[in-house]
Amino acid sequence: MIEVQALSKFYGTRKAVDELSFNVEKGEVLGFLGPNGAGKSTTMKILTCFMPATSGTAKVAGYDVFEQPLEVKKRVGYLPETPPVYKDMVVLDYLIYAANLHGLKKAAAKNAALEAIEKCGLGGVKGRLIGNLSKGYRQRVGLAQAIVHRPEVLILDEPTVGLDPKQIIEIRGLIKSLAGDHTVILSTHILPEVQATCSRVLIINQGRIVAIDSLDAISARLRKGNVLSLVVERGTSDLVGKIQSLPGVASVSNPERADGGHRIIVTADESSDIRSAVAKIAFSSDAGLLELKRESMSLEDVFVKLTTVEHSI
Repeated sequence: MIEVQALSKFYGTRKAVDELSFNVEKGEVLGFLGPNGAGKSTTMKILTCFMPATSGTAKVAGYDVFEQPLEVKKRVGYLPETPPVYKDMVVLDYLIYAANLHGLKKAAAKNAALEAIEKCGLGGVKGRLIGNLSKGYRQRVGLAQAIVHRPEVLILDEPTVGLDPKQIIEIRGLIKSLAGDHTVILSTHILPEVQATCSRVLIINQGRIVAIDSLDAISARLRKGNVLSLVVERGTSDLVGKIQSLPGVASVSNPERADGGHRIIVTADESSDIRSAVAKIAFSSDAGLLELKRESMSLEDVFVKLTTVEHSI
């Protein structure tokens, strides 16, 4: 649905985006992360035809953002960090106007506006001036204008800024519900938001991609393998030896007291999924299996590690 190849953007002599290449599949929700000044907003502005790139190519729904910008704009909904709303307009009128701009007329425009109002929880304020709404509700209006024309692609830049915790949960749920029908790029500094809504993450630093994959896969590579945490009632050297002999196992820690039992940390090759084999050994050894889970780095750990050192994976 989105294809980016060797995309670069210069501001004078400064290279804000440095040969980015990535694809986003139809119906996917991609988390787009990076520190301030990494090139996220510049990339999103290029994909939405707000500005041209210096070099490289980008296609949205098969249309080139440089050669066919009007076709791209028909298929993209964009919510920048500051919602593009007219404060002197009533919510419903504004959304009908936004639908008109995308080619919807009369009844079709009104129906699309009412649908966006329902999805974004704006029913109680649809007759009010946007300028009299709270910041959170203005953010919802901005999201409604992004989806009013039912675009194939949504590009959302900090969509939950200014919302209270309840509203954040509701907007996250909305974004997740849009997956499948829409392809979504979500840029945010709220890392739990990405974990809650995105199937993959793309992390850039200084204009370059430093990681793109599922969080679990990125975490495993940073840890140099799969890490399992095993808690048993009875930790024995015999149990450790049996796990150590499994194909793909790199290391097994000595049992340490934890959580009412003994914790053993098992590190395996990235390509080896040994959870089933470890569980069988624990049961056959009568170790009293209490817990078995794959350890992973939090998104915050991954983000900090990849954006504070010269590191890419």
